Amino acid sequence: MNFDFSDEQKQMRDEARKFLSQQCSPKAVRAVLDGKAAYDKDLWKGLAEMGFLGVAIPEQFGGAGAGHLELCVIAEEMGRALAPVPFSSTVYLAAEALMLAGSEAQKQKWLPKIAAGEAIGTLALFEGKGNPSPKAIKLTASGGVLNGTKKPVPDGAIADFAVVAARSGSTGRDADISLFLIDLKAGGVEVKELTNIDPTRGQAEITFANAKAEPLGATGEGWGIITQVLDRAAVLLAFEQVGGADRALEMGRDYALDRIAFGRPIGSFQAVKHILADMYVSATLARSNCYYGAWALSTNAAELPEAAAAARISATQAFQHCAKNNIQVHGGMGFTWEFDCHMYYRRANATALGLGSLSYWEDALIDRMRKKNAA
Repeated sequence: MNFDFSDEQKQMRDEARKFLSQQCSPKAVRAVLDGKAAYDKDLWKGLAEMGFLGVAIPEQFGGAGAGHLELCVIAEEMGRALAPVPFSSTVYLAAEALMLAGSEAQKQKWLPKIAAGEAIGTLALFEGKGNPSPKAIKLTASGGVLNGTKKPVPDGAIADFAVVAARSGSTGRDADISLFLIDLKAGGVEVKELTNIDPTRGQAEITFANAKAEPLGATGEGWGIITQVLDRAAVLLAFEQVGGADRALEMGRDYALDRIAFGRPIGSFQAVKHILADMYVSATLARSNCYYGAWALSTNAAELPEAAAAARISATQAFQHCAKNNIQVHGGMGFTWEFDCHMYYRRANATALGLGSLSYWEDALIDRMRKKNAA
């Protein structure tokens, strides 16, 4: 079994890296971090023109129809570049939910717009602190309208539409949860931007007051769909995290080779070598798990739930480890605003919570393995 990418997929990776190196430099990331713009609109437009937004969207819905392996390749490069665009919320969450459970009309309306960069989507799941859980969902759906509040919603302040998890029953079971599709520009929707550790990936609080929405998928099947979406997004976001971890490692290595102390590069000192070696091991282990997750995702294999959790866990740990130790290798300069180390540290910690905490995925992996072994 070959878990490596094909020559065509590697060529796509090279094209994506070249494009992002030109259009998404650290200066461009800082422009969003320091400025008032919520995201880089020119970069978003460029990603659409390159076909990257619709790489996994079927051709009949305006996408490239390439597949999830190609999307994994793009995701890794987006992570390396810290792309300040709503890529994960729109492509990993909203588009995947639509492709899994959307009606033909819903797909025809939104997927071509996503591929063309004309619409930003998101998944409104969380309602405050805590991990994904049916019991945590209090927002209600009745008579085709939504009432309640969701926060944090990734890129919710700039999204055009959202897939919303709502309580449509009162039995106390998972079947009470259904999904709804809502135009966030319509009435009954109030959006408040939230502050967070990484301003280049926005968060929002969205309040629904008798907001009209349409069902996405069958009533009572919402939690099952959410679980599938989260597993898919876990693999894709893991590739972003691995891309960020690799870049943080490269930054630390390059600085260690250039920085001279006591007449020699600091990379020649054993303590620094050990730090870099540990970073390499964590990033390589995470990549191995991500490749397994990519295979499971692209083939819709039965192993996807375990593979997704393993990829998510190892990539989260690797990115946080590499981002933190990149700062350590840089020493005092690594803590300054002028150096780019903190941007990777911000993104590492933001992505660590985006789909649920590390402990949530660790518990999920254990639970899934137990169920599989008991079967």
